[in-house]
Amino acid sequence: MIPCLNPAQQPVFPAVHKALRDPNGLLAAGGQLTPEWILSAYHQGIFPWFSEGDPVLWWSPDPRMIVIPEEAHLSASLRKTLRRGHFEVRCDTAFTEVITACAGARSYADGTWIVDEMREAYCTLHELGWAHSVETWVDGKLVGGLYGLAIGRAFFGESMFHHVTDASKVAFAHLVRLLIREDFAILDCQMSTSHLASLGGHEISRSEFVAGLPAWTQNACSGKWAQDYAKADWSK
Repeated sequence: MIPCLNPAQQPVFPAVHKALRDPNGLLAAGGQLTPEWILSAYHQGIFPWFSEGDPVLWWSPDPRMIVIPEEAHLSASLRKTLRRGHFEVRCDTAFTEVITACAGARSYADGTWIVDEMREAYCTLHELGWAHSVETWVDGKLVGGLYGLAIGRAFFGESMFHHVTDASKVAFAHLVRLLIREDFAILDCQMSTSHLASLGGHEISRSEFVAGLPAWTQNACSGKWAQDYAKADWSK
């Protein structure tokens, strides 16, 4: 059994070591999807994830997949694509469109965890300057991108999408360059996937992840990213 959090109270979560092993990381249900609840959760290594018809569910899996920005793997073919400059990359110009595209039906899954309530919550976080999108465009059309939260020197990645080949990978590459330039310590990927592993993701224990959060998230401040914030020169 997991505890049910009272939405009328301040956000107080159970200790993450109390999360279930099966399903991996399920910690609590209930609470609210307000900025206060979500930001408090991220500071503790917790995030919301649930399907249509479920209560709000909070998770802290063990192990945790992360990318160290300097250790991200960009394949030779992707670097060639980046040098071609076929894609235009922007930040925070189409956050709602990016999260909506990420919520679209996938060939490998039934339904989506980015339900309307989640989409509204993260759009509010975007308006407050916590949630950001990195977008790829071709001929003025949005063809790929990703979104997540930037808190201090940690970027908490949420989801990505693409409508044309390499569009999401290009967004990821530009995000990585941005994180390196701005001295971010970590890109949190939450759950382990083979796709993220191919981009340089690796697993660490939950205890190691949670131990690093106070340093990674200190001095956090919000603010919109400039349109060209993630642009990078790939000619070198």
